[in-house]
Amino acid sequence: MKTTKFLDATGLACPMPIVRTRKAMNELESGQILEIHATDKGAKSDLTAWAKSGGHELLKVEEENGVFIFWIQKG
Repeated sequence: MKTTKFLDATGLACPMPIVRTRKAMNELESGQILEIHATDKGAKSDLTAWAKSGGHELLKVEEENGVFIFWIQKG
């Protein structure tokens, strides 16, 4: 998947992954994709809900060695 921007939110606790994601999304244009890496277990539900409420599309979520990887397309 071709990403436009990468955000490393590993080691950050709630609410910082959301705060940083919101800031990064503001720098993107509609249709561009943000890849986020986070280790906070709550990030999975938080980012899923945040993407939906913000009109963005959560394209994919994976977990590798305790790191959650999200791909969100800006709405």
